[in-house]
Amino acid sequence: MLESASAFHLILSGDPTLFAIVRLSLAVSLSAVLLAALVGLPLGGLLALTRFPGRDAVVVLINAFMGLPPVVVGLTVFLLLSRSGPLGSFGLLFTPTAMVIAQAVLITPIIAALTRQTVEDLWSEYRDEMNAMGVGPAQRLATLLYDARFSLVTAMLAGFGRAAAEVGAVMIVGGNIEGFTRTMTTAIALETSKGDLPLAMGLGAILLTLILLINSAAWGVRAIGERQAG
Repeated sequence: MLESASAFHLILSGDPTLFAIVRLSLAVSLSAVLLAALVGLPLGGLLALTRFPGRDAVVVLINAFMGLPPVVVGLTVFLLLSRSGPLGSFGLLFTPTAMVIAQAVLITPIIAALTRQTVEDLWSEYRDEMNAMGVGPAQRLATLLYDARFSLVTAMLAGFGRAAAEVGAVMIVGGNIEGFTRTMTTAIALETSKGDLPLAMGLGAILLTLILLINSAAWGVRAIGERQAG
């Protein structure tokens, strides 16, 4: 009970340590979603609209990667960014940039897979009309992505939820450095192990609130899209 009161006091008093962690977490996760969307949206759209040898294998692989273990992603990115790795010369390991890359790798398959399914459903509906109008591949992709925008926003919100709640990958590549790479999830794990329950509970309450807001936003966006489609 005392810990809960202390946690809410930290939130209401605007504790600078707590909100610095929240700001970094949001910056990293939002950047990761943007990066993942830049790759996942066109990739999913192209998979929906094109046929080539091995396409089914690529689709299965992307669907499987939706459940990538975060620690495996973290280890892979760590090896790429370490001094002996191919990208070690950039000095990105144990920086927020490394955390963005790890989270983007995690959520790109989610956005790509959901985009492919959404665009594929729309393409089956509009294929004859677009073919009759002579719509080219690039315009076809752009049109279907725009038409599916509400569903795709929901997909990106799902990716953000996965990124914001992730701990393993960012712990490995970020190092959980105080004031530099410490996010909500890594701070909760650390402060709980140290016995600082008020800070851990305060961060947990904020994280749960964010997840609730994200799911509410996803539901709202989908409802708006269904009303406009109707």
